[in-house]
Amino acid sequence: MTATTEKERQEFQQEVAAWFVENNPGDPGFLLPETFMEVGTDAQFEYLRDWQRKVYEAGFLGMAWPEEYGGRGMPQVFQDIATQEMASQRLPFMPNTIGLNWAGPLILKMGREEDKQKYIKNILSAEDIWCQGFSEPEAGSDLGNSQCRAVRDGDDYVINGSKIWTSLGSYAKYMILLARTSTGGANKYAGLSYFLAPMHVEGIDPKPIQKLTGEYGFCQTYFDNARIPADCLMGSEGEGWNIAMVTLTFERGATGGQAGGIASMELNINDVVELSRRAMRNGKPAIEDPHIRSQLVQLITESRGNQLMAARARIPALATDWPTAVPMSGKLRGSELKRRMCQLAVSLQGANGARFVSEQAIDGGKWQRSYFNSFSGTIGGGTSEIQHNIVGERVLGLPKS
Repeated sequence: MTATTEKERQEFQQEVAAWFVENNPGDPGFLLPETFMEVGTDAQFEYLRDWQRKVYEAGFLGMAWPEEYGGRGMPQVFQDIATQEMASQRLPFMPNTIGLNWAGPLILKMGREEDKQKYIKNILSAEDIWCQGFSEPEAGSDLGNSQCRAVRDGDDYVINGSKIWTSLGSYAKYMILLARTSTGGANKYAGLSYFLAPMHVEGIDPKPIQKLTGEYGFCQTYFDNARIPADCLMGSEGEGWNIAMVTLTFERGATGGQAGGIASMELNINDVVELSRRAMRNGKPAIEDPHIRSQLVQLITESRGNQLMAARARIPALATDWPTAVPMSGKLRGSELKRRMCQLAVSLQGANGARFVSEQAIDGGKWQRSYFNSFSGTIGGGTSEIQHNIVGERVLGLPKS
């Protein structure tokens, strides 16, 4: 790692802060989603995609990724500074979240040279949007039981089946796809293979799913004799499970954010503190209530702890014994923390907390929307129940219940 000086970091922070102030895209005039999982209209998508492209072209995305693939080859600390500045200024998030945080790091780690040359730059620029094809309607949390089939036929694989909860499926050009190439083998995992699959081919049909909030961020993606080139296979047949596990370490935050860009516009604990100053409890600001203050302190403490644990997960020397332990526990704590944080925000509103689409809804109903959407974080990437089991059994060595 190249050493940097405090002066270099301060000068860069001033540079990036000034650029973001000058180039803030402003209010688009329509509701923006909180995360990539809620992008459901063409207007939202194009606005966010244009913003990611502009940030990349300015040099503030992919700063630590190799220059030969479209990055800048700079120390990670500069990317972290740029990302933090985006968050501090409450700027729009990068829509190509799966590409930047899961597919891109995976390709850099395990992909062929031609894969890196083909995909990485367009991930950074948002030219190519990526989605994920892991979960299936009948498999629930049992990812290893995936039944979507991929059968070799000459120079192609023929895909049949379906995937569920495909975020950005309507806009994606590529999918990281886990499919079954064999029903034999020592166990159910042995027949799984991993593909960098194109989405714009005949026989692939992503159908949007309307959520409780009215948004259309998810799709169910159907494969009906869809042909993809055989060279879309990553690794060899039967290696899909191992590659999927590497992907999940990225999804759960093992190296999250290395490409840069904030992944959400989610409300944070400071927003809840501000709300507690406005909300009234027994004729006084809610923040003066000892019970409310206790909850806020607990959330603030846990939030800071998660930030420090995420930083720890990116230091190899501190993650050699069980590299996935910290990101798995971080994903578990982080998703549950957000749910509890949003629940507190809604409860602070009293009877008004029941208002969502009403004109009288506090802050335009954003707290209710955030609360509803928070449950997806406790399911995606492994449910909280599954995460508890994995951490207990594989990290702490507890017996199976």
